[in-house]
Amino acid sequence: MNINSFPETKREILKTLKAVGSASIATIQPKLNITGEALRQHLIQLKHEGFVERKSEKNRDSSGGRPAKQYYLTSEGEHLFPKNYDQLTVEIIDTVADNLGQEALLRILETMTKARIKKWEPQLQGLSLNERVDALKGFYLQDDAFMEIEESGNAICFIEHNCPFLNVAMKRPALCSVTVSSLTQLLGYKVERTERFQNGDGRCVFRILLDQPIDKDSCPFTLEE
Repeated sequence: MNINSFPETKREILKTLKAVGSASIATIQPKLNITGEALRQHLIQLKHEGFVERKSEKNRDSSGGRPAKQYYLTSEGEHLFPKNYDQLTVEIIDTVADNLGQEALLRILETMTKARIKKWEPQLQGLSLNERVDALKGFYLQDDAFMEIEESGNAICFIEHNCPFLNVAMKRPALCSVTVSSLTQLLGYKVERTERFQNGDGRCVFRILLDQPIDKDSCPFTLEE
């Protein structure tokens, strides 16, 4: 979803908030061809959808009444506007590799892997393998509707149809090693990626090899072959 997905009035409200940072209804309303009450209803709906939030200013309004409510964009609202995170990420990766060397990049990817493991381990503690697999469907995104699980012989597969980092991963596939290594450590079995967006497969398949358990203490981070 982006800013152009909204009807004209809501789009103009969001653009106004983007331009001014935060504003009260009294400040926004003159900029739009709608009544104050209509504006209030739009803001309530945008707040309910998670794109707008409000706060009370310490100073009272011009009438001497209650402090005016100031509306502003949430992080979700900010993401509706064009960003260039992908290119920035690629530039950071290349800068690290060019200036500090491949070993430094490897250490960064290893640190990222450890951070993901640290995040997930408490959530998986005490769960059976199948329960851990089911929980890890949310490894990329919570309630990921595009991640499915499929049993295949002596293996279980995570199948991701909608990589949220696709643009960066296509240019710098080394990042995908973080997922492979994290899943290996969290599940206790070797994981390999058998299908890849980078190869034109239209999805990534992470295959958990149930006949290849691993010793977590002797399984360091490694780049995919």
